[in-house]
Amino acid sequence: MSNILFFLVNVERMSKHQVLVTGGAGYIGSHACLQLLKEGFEVVVIDNLTNSSKISLQRVEELVDRRLVFVEEDIRNEKEVEKIIRFHNIGSVIHFAGLKAVGESVEYPLEYYENNVGGALSLFKAMKNCGIKNLIFSSSATVYGIPEKSPITENSSLSAVNPYGSTKLSIEKIIQDIVNSDNQWRSAILRYFNPVGAHPSGKIGEDPKDIPNNLMPYITQVAMRKLEKLSVYGDDYDTPDGTGVRDYIHVMDLVDGHIAALHYLLNQPPKNNVIVNLGTGIGCSVLELIKTFEKINNIEVPYEIAERRAGDVASCYADASYAYELLNWSAKRDISQMCKDSFEWQTKNPNGFE
Repeated sequence: MSNILFFLVNVERMSKHQVLVTGGAGYIGSHACLQLLKEGFEVVVIDNLTNSSKISLQRVEELVDRRLVFVEEDIRNEKEVEKIIRFHNIGSVIHFAGLKAVGESVEYPLEYYENNVGGALSLFKAMKNCGIKNLIFSSSATVYGIPEKSPITENSSLSAVNPYGSTKLSIEKIIQDIVNSDNQWRSAILRYFNPVGAHPSGKIGEDPKDIPNNLMPYITQVAMRKLEKLSVYGDDYDTPDGTGVRDYIHVMDLVDGHIAALHYLLNQPPKNNVIVNLGTGIGCSVLELIKTFEKINNIEVPYEIAERRAGDVASCYADASYAYELLNWSAKRDISQMCKDSFEWQTKNPNGFE
C-alpha cells in the first residue's frame, strides 16, 4: 500500500473511532477533547461537573469548529455509563474523572477513595460488559511518593504518601490485574508530573475553585491581584536557589502525549499495558518559575518565604526518555511558553468560566 493510500485509510478509520472522555470538561480533559477533535476522532464526554464547567466544552467546539457529545453523569453510575458506551459505539476510553487535590485528600480520604477508586471500578466494569477494552488512564507522579533521587524513571519505587496518590496507585494496580486476566485489553497508564499552561487562544485553561491548590494558578491570581502574595515553602533545600525543583509540563504537550498513546494502543496487539512518564525531564525551581513569569509577562509577583511543608522534597523531575522511545513523543514547550499561556488565560478569564 502506498504511503498516501495508507494515510487516507488511517484518517478514515480514526474519524469513525469514538472516544469516551471521562472528566472531559475539566482542565486537562477539555484540552484533550480539543486535540482529539483536531485529530479527527469522535468525542463523547461524561462529566458530573463537580469541579469543572461545561462552558469549557462549548469553547472547545468553537476553537475546532466541530461538535462533541456531552453527557452530565457520574461514572459511578455503572448502568448509565454502560448505556452511553453502547449507544455511542465507543471504541476507546480516556479516563480523567476524579478528585485531584492532595491537601483535600488528606482531609477527606473516604470521599477520595469512593470517587476515584469507586468510579474507576464502575467505569471498568461498564467497559467490560460492553466489550470495550482500550483504556488510557490519567495517573500521577504522586505514585512515586518521596523519590530517593531524580530523574524519576518508570521503574522507580512506588510509595504514595497521601490519599490522592494512593487512589492513583490503586487504580494502576487494578488496570494491571485486568490486563493480566484478560488478553483482549490494551491500556496505557500515563504518569503526569506538573501540568501548567493553557491553550494559546486563552479560551480554555485551569479554573480552580476557591483558593488554588497548584502553584501556577496561584501565581496568576497573585499577578492579577486577586490574591495578595504567594508563599514559597522553604528556601533552604539542596537546590541551586534553595527552593523546590519540579518538572512543569505544558498542558498542550501533556494532551499530545495522550494522542500519541491512543495511536500507539490502536496499533498494538491485545494484552498490552504500558506505563509512561509524561514530563519535560527538566527541573525548574519555584523562584525560577516566578522570575520567568515576571519577565515574560512584565508584571511583579509578590511572594514571601515560608516554612517548609511536611512531605515536600527538594527535587522531583521525570526521566521522559521512555515516552520518546515508545510513543515518539516529547515535550516541546518551555517554561516561558507555559508562563505566557497561563497568564493569557487568566487575563482573558479573570473569574474563570463564570
